[in-house]
Amino acid sequence: MQDHFIYENEDFIRILPDWAKELANKYGSKTANLYILHGNIRDFLPHEKYEGEYIFTRIQDYISDVLFGNRDIIAFYDRSEGVAFCNEEMAREYEAWMKRRFPDEDPSDFLSSDPEKSFYYIERYFMMRIPQSGKNRCRMVFIIDYAETIVPAGDIVRFSDIDRYCLVTLNRWATNPIFTENDISIFLLTENLVDISPRLSGSPSTVVVGVPFPDEGTRNNFLQFQEKEGRLHLERGLKTPQIAAVTSGLNLMNLNRLVLERHQENKILTMDYLRLKKKEMIENEAGGLLEFMDSTYSLDDVSGHEYVKKQFKNAARAIRHGQLDVLPMGYLISGPVGTGKSYMVSAFAGEIGIPMVQFRNFRSKWQGVTESNLEKVLTILKSMAPVAVMVDEADAFLGDRSQEGDSGTSNRVFAQLATFMGNTEYRGKIIWFLITCRPDLIPIDLKRQGRAEEHLALFYPETDSERVALFETLVRKNKLQVHKFSVPELFRKYDKEMSGADIESMLIRAKQKAIIDKHTYISKDDMEEVMMDFNPPTYPHEIQLQNLVAVLECTSKKMVPKRFQNMDNSRLVNEIQQLKALLGEKS
Repeated sequence: MQDHFIYENEDFIRILPDWAKELANKYGSKTANLYILHGNIRDFLPHEKYEGEYIFTRIQDYISDVLFGNRDIIAFYDRSEGVAFCNEEMAREYEAWMKRRFPDEDPSDFLSSDPEKSFYYIERYFMMRIPQSGKNRCRMVFIIDYAETIVPAGDIVRFSDIDRYCLVTLNRWATNPIFTENDISIFLLTENLVDISPRLSGSPSTVVVGVPFPDEGTRNNFLQFQEKEGRLHLERGLKTPQIAAVTSGLNLMNLNRLVLERHQENKILTMDYLRLKKKEMIENEAGGLLEFMDSTYSLDDVSGHEYVKKQFKNAARAIRHGQLDVLPMGYLISGPVGTGKSYMVSAFAGEIGIPMVQFRNFRSKWQGVTESNLEKVLTILKSMAPVAVMVDEADAFLGDRSQEGDSGTSNRVFAQLATFMGNTEYRGKIIWFLITCRPDLIPIDLKRQGRAEEHLALFYPETDSERVALFETLVRKNKLQVHKFSVPELFRKYDKEMSGADIESMLIRAKQKAIIDKHTYISKDDMEEVMMDFNPPTYPHEIQLQNLVAVLECTSKKMVPKRFQNMDNSRLVNEIQQLKALLGEKS
């Protein structure tokens, strides 16, 4: 039996990327017939043809040309184009064999896009090409693209007859000893593994290999290739390694588009243009499921919450110094409504030198789409590392293991997220910020050590000095012009519990009044009239409950308001249960 080209040369395997090495080793073991490649399969894939010299090709060509050397029989299939071959000679040979064997059949059926026809004939062809004993064997490879359209995820009871036929056929091929003995291999290509029927992707007979986004070195090689080809023109002082360093999250297709657009416009590539396009491209790649957070604020613009700010400043310092291993896997940020939790995290984004993104709604009413969306987002996050991820209203957004009524989608999504968040391989590379006013509703699985392990809380200002400091910070944030007057005097006069959101709302109303009265500055009279009239929506029981559950979650007493510091946990739990009963919630 002749050697398999994919693993016959150790020097060749050495220069392969890790995913291709894994594939080569699995193939070389001669124990599998069916392989699923998923992930970044629509990208250009690099191959070091000579030392320091790279070519960049698509996945089908990478498998057929790079890994198998375009030898023997290599066929392709997708639902749009039907069956095709690696070159014209292979195609002519196939048609000639099939016409001799099936002279009465319509020749177009041999290349049909109907999988019932094409799979039947391609299997007959492979079986006919198995040589008799003593003759040289002929390696055969069948590459099926857009495999999710052939064997989609979902309940088998909802499969069409064609879906069932494809599932049975592929499973049969995967376990067929004749295929194993005679070097017949099937490759399925899909972007998201969860789009494939788990009866196939989870089968012990199937080899699953993920194709990652390009790393910094690969991006640099691609940019150098573009520069040699005369398509990349950089601003003075800018080098390809600098571009490679700041383009994490972009695949080579995106980089190619970026380079060609500037080349077509006859313009140089600048760092500012690069940052702008990176944000746009990643948001497009994520299909609106991720949003970049561009904060113009820093932690110095946050009033109060000194302990929490100190923790974040320490984390920002560690990130800037590259000490990612000392960072928590994630943060749980709790506290009652209006305390500025999202603003605090946004300010942290302005403090650090890594991108921060916010999860958008990835859920869909269509079966399988939610899991597919989440897999796409998590793949992009891995490629962007280091990156910070903010999940607002996390208690409602993330769900839990016990949700019912959606065919198990919520359970699968929760398990997928929990597993990803707990992967210590990403410590300091993907930092999670779960924001909620009800941390008690977030399952323990997500807020335990190893996931959102640092629990911080924000509370309403307690003293006049804290309210005044917050007032002044909000004046700066909203770029308001205020006449000088005694702010502490106003807060003493209108002494009531106020959130930062309440104070900001009063300032905006005072500005509106000043404009109506045709003066530029907010006067003391404007502010006093608004404060006297302002009657914020009051939900005392809800706010008290949010305070208590935040206190219970704090991992340090230093951030807890004095009025709660002497309450032991049993008393806290008891009061929380009473409030939940009062509000009609289940304990």
